[in-house]
Amino acid sequence: MRAVSVIGVGMTPFGKHDATIKSLAVAACREALADAGQPRIDAVYVGNFMGGQLAEQEILGSMLANELGLGPIPAAKMEGACASGGIAFRQAYHMVAAGLCDTVLVVGVEKMTHAATSQVTHAINAAMDNDSNEGVSGLTFPGFFGVVANRYMYETGAEKKHLAMVALKNRSYAVNNPKAQFRKPATLDEIMQARMVTDPLGLFDCSPISDGAAAVVITAGDKGVNVLASAQASGPPLMQEIPDLLRIGAIEEAGQQAYEQAGLGPEDVDVVEIHDCFSMTEILATEALGFCAKGTGWQAVEQGLTGHNGKVPVNTSGGLLSRGHPIGATGLSQIVQIVSQLRGSAPNQVERARIGLAQNLGGTGAFATVHIFAGKGGLA
Repeated sequence: MRAVSVIGVGMTPFGKHDATIKSLAVAACREALADAGQPRIDAVYVGNFMGGQLAEQEILGSMLANELGLGPIPAAKMEGACASGGIAFRQAYHMVAAGLCDTVLVVGVEKMTHAATSQVTHAINAAMDNDSNEGVSGLTFPGFFGVVANRYMYETGAEKKHLAMVALKNRSYAVNNPKAQFRKPATLDEIMQARMVTDPLGLFDCSPISDGAAAVVITAGDKGVNVLASAQASGPPLMQEIPDLLRIGAIEEAGQQAYEQAGLGPEDVDVVEIHDCFSMTEILATEALGFCAKGTGWQAVEQGLTGHNGKVPVNTSGGLLSRGHPIGATGLSQIVQIVSQLRGSAPNQVERARIGLAQNLGGTGAFATVHIFAGKGGLA
């Protein structure tokens, strides 16, 4: 397997756009290609989940190769619910590492805000196993993670205020991120008093409907930010089949694989982007990735261990909660932030960041990807 590095990144602002799904993706790709020095591209991989349902656009890989003038190169769209971007990056990584391609463009994109909330909710729910009693009963993602949050509080002693602390931390980061969807400061009291979505999750505890795109260029060799590990795992798509609601098994498995590939542990990581589709999910993911023990993620938030001066800063981009969550773009936007951190040019820059981790989740734990990166001198 060859060494692989990220040499270019690009990203649109996240939020509400009048632009089409194709034009959003093209904008992020052009920025990434310019950042990489306009290299020759051998293949294109696209992460997207709802392009067909919401934008009536499915063949995004071919459209982008044509629109960008890349020639008759291989192109494909990857779908893995909210982990679509992470999966697309992983497929591109393996093509380069295996020597089948030298340089690959990877982009994630979603266009959601133009559709009615009911239509978006219906489309998102395709990330569940709807051929089941859970699907028939009308279970939604806020409903699932609301159940998880209630169980977590019952078993650990955590309170709603700890969920609000996650949302507050991530909003404070988004305020300084020009690409973030929500940049207005918030207070803990405002978050606690916000409209309830599903008990105990309020409006600030849930990621928003978003438009946007993010792209990276990867190439063979040690020419940029090095990719140390690329891992993926799957889990049960049904709540009733999950052995322990307070463990996201796919994140644990993908994390273990990634640490083994990189020859590192959680103690070596300097900055993290975690899939906080809900505030509860961030707490569970920090536990699953070994940044704190099971059942103590809420204490880590309370003690500031996941903040800027803590043990490991988490979601310095603002996370899904405040950066935004255009589903297919999320995994790539996490990587853009980590690469920027390791280059020393990120919003909310972490001092002396050398090793970064990006974790992308799909469904209620059906998919998870974990990628670990090193900046120049990161392994010295």
